[in-house]
Amino acid sequence: MGAEDYRAVADAIAEDIARGRLRPGQRLAPQRRFARQQGIAPSTAARVYGELVRRGLAVGEVGRGTYVRAGPPPADTALAEPGEALVDLELNYLVLDGQEEAVAASLRRLLRPGALDGALRPPQAGGGAGLRRAVADLLARGGWTPDPDGVLFAGNGRQAIAAALAALVPTGERVAVEEFTYPVVKGIAARLGIVPVPAAVDGEGMVPESLREVHRAAPVRAVYLQPTLHNPLGATMSGHRKRAIARAVEELDLAAVEDAVYAFLKPGPEPLAAHAPGRTVVTDSLSKRVAPGLTLGFACAPPRLRDRVAGALRSGTWAATGFALETAAGMVADGTVTGLVEGKRRAAERRQGIAAACLEGEAVTADPGAFHLWWELPERWRAETFTAAAARRGIAVTPASAFAVGRGRSPAAVRLALVAPGEGELNAALEVLARLARSAPEEASAEVNR
Repeated sequence: MGAEDYRAVADAIAEDIARGRLRPGQRLAPQRRFARQQGIAPSTAARVYGELVRRGLAVGEVGRGTYVRAGPPPADTALAEPGEALVDLELNYLVLDGQEEAVAASLRRLLRPGALDGALRPPQAGGGAGLRRAVADLLARGGWTPDPDGVLFAGNGRQAIAAALAALVPTGERVAVEEFTYPVVKGIAARLGIVPVPAAVDGEGMVPESLREVHRAAPVRAVYLQPTLHNPLGATMSGHRKRAIARAVEELDLAAVEDAVYAFLKPGPEPLAAHAPGRTVVTDSLSKRVAPGLTLGFACAPPRLRDRVAGALRSGTWAATGFALETAAGMVADGTVTGLVEGKRRAAERRQGIAAACLEGEAVTADPGAFHLWWELPERWRAETFTAAAARRGIAVTPASAFAVGRGRSPAAVRLALVAPGEGELNAALEVLARLARSAPEEASAEVNR
């Protein structure tokens, strides 16, 4: 059977999915059985299933088989608008009660005559010296403070990551990432024409020897990782692990992009940049501290990488606008950002407490101060099946496959973001999910269809 023939079989399966004859979360036949049913070779069946995965219509789960995906492909969802679920446990942004008033009070100064002068200026990557010093102090943690001269500004955190990767990894080259990573990074890599290569993770994040193995297999130019409150796993690297990663980066002559967007929730640990200062670009933003609609991205680059990152910000049109710079300067200077950070840390702790009570006894990995948690589902459940069942109950969760890099199979796990709904609504939703997890998949389906 030729290429066009196996694609025709894949087209027929895609039609069944589109018309609802194959439902989200439904398991496809094992490849050998599918081959017999279709009268094709097992190798051709493998190509059919690979094509369905490539199109984002199916996903493989470790030791369990291949399932119809519960939602759109992860690269699309990561860059899409928020969903319409009644309870959104995918969106990972927290807006506090009273936050609107605090932000409005800070913004009033821009409405005074003459105050808009700076806000109307063209986008710039460098900002002013005063703002660079203020942001350096804002990002300081664990005894580390970035060099104010190396603080560069992007429109948001995603653009800061894109600029760092564009500066460090030429088109067609490879970047090492954790095997489960921030989904937007996969989309950024695709648009930059670079290849994300998965390195193994454990309870602390990326495994140094796996990074070495990835590089030995085919050289990478840089590594992207999240050492503090990893998304989706919630892990934070120990100082020992960070030093081991720094040694590997030095030994392999790599640059590192350290995504620190959640680090403000856990300010004690020092960043990877404290151990590999000449090789690490730290990216961060105000999106989680303030709000996604009113944000500013940061890229803290060491001297030897500074011009390359600044150039990428300008050429990619990712540099911050004058209005964003002026807004951030005011909110940092008058204490608005600090106040919001303190409130969000307390809110995250309360929500993790709610989750711990509702999901007691479940295989949950969570940090007491994080916005999200990682849930390894009971044996009888598959991630896609559970995600689809939750969606039928009006609750949006994210399956492990959304974070997986490469074509390896994903575990039966989901990420729950805890901060978008109100606390009462969160509690009710988690109780529904806990009951769902305790039921059998066929019982859960029957309950909804009654």
